[in-house]
Amino acid sequence: MSDVVEAGIINCDACPVLCRIREGRSGACDRYANTGGTLTRVDPLVVVQAIKEKDGKLIPFLSTDREWDGAVVSNSPTFITGIGASTTYPDYKPAPFIVAAEHDGVDMVTVVTEGIFSYCGVKVKIDTDRFLGPEQSTVRAGGEAVGHVTTSEYGSQMLSIGGVHHLTGGSKKEGKLTCDTMLALCNKQAVELTIDNGATVVVQAGQAPIVNGTVEERMRVGCGSATIGMFAKQWFGLVEEVVVVDDHITGLLSEHKAGRYLGIEDSGAVIRGRRSTLGRYFQVAEPGTGWGGTNITDPLSILDPFNPKVAKPGHRLLMVSTTGEHAGYYVLDQDLKPVEAEMPAAVAATVERIRENCEAALCSVVFIAGAGGSLRAGVTENPVKLTRSVKDSLTLVTSGGAPVYVWPGGGITYMVDVLRMPDHSFGAVPTPALVAPIEFTMRLDDYRALGGHMDAVVRLEQVINQDRRKSVQWDPDNPWPMLKRNYKWGDDT
Repeated sequence: MSDVVEAGIINCDACPVLCRIREGRSGACDRYANTGGTLTRVDPLVVVQAIKEKDGKLIPFLSTDREWDGAVVSNSPTFITGIGASTTYPDYKPAPFIVAAEHDGVDMVTVVTEGIFSYCGVKVKIDTDRFLGPEQSTVRAGGEAVGHVTTSEYGSQMLSIGGVHHLTGGSKKEGKLTCDTMLALCNKQAVELTIDNGATVVVQAGQAPIVNGTVEERMRVGCGSATIGMFAKQWFGLVEEVVVVDDHITGLLSEHKAGRYLGIEDSGAVIRGRRSTLGRYFQVAEPGTGWGGTNITDPLSILDPFNPKVAKPGHRLLMVSTTGEHAGYYVLDQDLKPVEAEMPAAVAATVERIRENCEAALCSVVFIAGAGGSLRAGVTENPVKLTRSVKDSLTLVTSGGAPVYVWPGGGITYMVDVLRMPDHSFGAVPTPALVAPIEFTMRLDDYRALGGHMDAVVRLEQVINQDRRKSVQWDPDNPWPMLKRNYKWGDDT
């Protein structure tokens, strides 16, 4: 890993920065230190463990309400993660740990490393109706561009953070802040982002977003049309008309198919906007942080005068947003103008039902990286065979022991939900690039067949007894990486 270049100084070759580290000091990444003249990975190697029941079923190591000192439990199923494993970057030699162990009568091997990724990014899903910014708008952290707004999904707005363009294609400051932002997001920390021509939002994996200082509580139950479909029966007989205000599709009950199905008559209400199909209207207002993700604060502003040939004084109108956060009850006067009135309890109950059906608003952070480059050379002398083995479901890819989704197509491009990984799984190097754990697990025979570094294989017992090691509780929501059903050859078991 290193060469002593002069007394007391070590050249670290863990990344292209090649820090010269003095005795007792650490390198620029704080991941490696000079300890008594030896280059040492500072963080402990993380292993996950589970206890095996008599019937062979894996269970969590300990219940979450108990403290645990992190000691390794002998004879318990153990999996070595890439967290703290160190790296071989650039991968001109075998991965730091290539660990063999028997599981359920099968000789398995796990190749463990810390990948250094420039070609990587973070996808952030923010559950909110509130408008965060136009698509393609620049997302900034500390004033620097670190990503952009991408397409909205149902009830959520999506951001793309990072990528090689921001990491290396701009100024040095842009690259550093991009790397810092991704590192914080992946390590489950809060980050404040600003969007050009849009909002300021505080994002943290697993927590509610904070948009312009307001904590978001609910994800919308559906668009305006879907909301009418879900609750039309509950409004029947209580009101003559319902308008569900939504930035995407605003719904009109009496015209909607659900209203027609119930036999609800035309109320004479007229929506300002572009009618898509019966009871479904686009572009009723501009996007914003008001009613239903629009910029309106007065819902009546999206209505034209009621049709006097149809509407009648005394008709009752409910206007509501797709989260139930905004709602108003109106009665038509003698001039057929809606006048706000106290909402009857039965109508208020339907609004509460909308709220009840909204899921809690959360931020989700997914790390995405391409492991199809030189990283494969740390696994095998013939890298393309690793790619084919992954595609053939002979090799399982995990990140910190957590399951990943491998994209179709070339290479090994994978995504992982950071909430399923142990805390502090990610690091960074000042090139700048993110450091993420990655593990490749397969049968030992399959590893030999793909040209693996068999001379570097060690047994599990040799690894877990080293001093620089930390055990963490296995997340019971994650499948155990060595289960036969994870592999093509285990399909029938």
